[in-house]
Amino acid sequence: MAKPATTIPHFVELIPSNLKVDFVRMMGPMLMFSWTIILIGLVSIYLRGGLNYGIDFAGGTLVHVKFPQATAVADLRAALEGPGVRELIVQDVGGAGQEFQIRLLAAEGENETTTAANAKAGLQAKFGEGSFEVLRVETVGPKVGKDLWRDATLAVLASTLLMGIYIWFRFDLRFGIGAAVALLHDVLITVALLSLFNMEFDLTTVSALLTVVGYSVHDTVIISDRIRENLTKMRKETLVTIVNRSINETLSRTIITSGTAILVTMSLFFLGGPVIHSFAFALLVGFTVGTYSSIYVAAPIVIWLEGKVGRTA
Repeated sequence: MAKPATTIPHFVELIPSNLKVDFVRMMGPMLMFSWTIILIGLVSIYLRGGLNYGIDFAGGTLVHVKFPQATAVADLRAALEGPGVRELIVQDVGGAGQEFQIRLLAAEGENETTTAANAKAGLQAKFGEGSFEVLRVETVGPKVGKDLWRDATLAVLASTLLMGIYIWFRFDLRFGIGAAVALLHDVLITVALLSLFNMEFDLTTVSALLTVVGYSVHDTVIISDRIRENLTKMRKETLVTIVNRSINETLSRTIITSGTAILVTMSLFFLGGPVIHSFAFALLVGFTVGTYSSIYVAAPIVIWLEGKVGRTA
């Protein structure tokens, strides 16, 4: 008895299977757009003197407090400023003047735990005991912050390199190089936009970047797999035709999976609260760019390398 063919129900096929969009024609302008965003982001990082590092990387003390009524930022600064505080940032994270994140850099030689205790004592002296709630306290020494920054950078670079090697072994060198460049592109665009929007960069943001690397390579694998499959079916066609056909054939799946993932991250960004704001922003940008780079970064590199190493399938 013959086994019935597997079919995809029409209600999940958003894009007709015979669609013929010429994606390759737009690859040049889209690449220019990408690298322009990255260049602007690098300039932004240079002009700002670096990213907006959180306590994890910059070191110091963070005190998150909440007042039952609206309170002026100037009053908080007056309560906390003193000869022992080298740097003080008060941020209204709730937008209603009731919830604040206070970042302090203590005096040379002062213990970070002492800094947090002094900050709470200063607020109590100004507003009275029991007049506010301490939601969280984080303290990180400067050396630990530098070590965390170095380890986080190595983790992102290593994951990008290993993903490229994985694609190389699974397909061939052209696809591996294309995937590695696309992953690096996704990380750079995300970091560039984090800088342009002055989002906080901390360990949760790094975990978002690592998630983006894993998500992006998944999308690249799907398109690369279809290109390889069509290379054996369409031996008389040019690689440009095959890449266009492959992207069109996987477009419905790309829109469904990426669209649902982006909807979830949008919910996190708009409803998740200020604590995960940078994390959700990095995921939202990374998932969007990761989908786009599979089409407009990884595939063009495969086409470009065809002229260098020749077709291998």
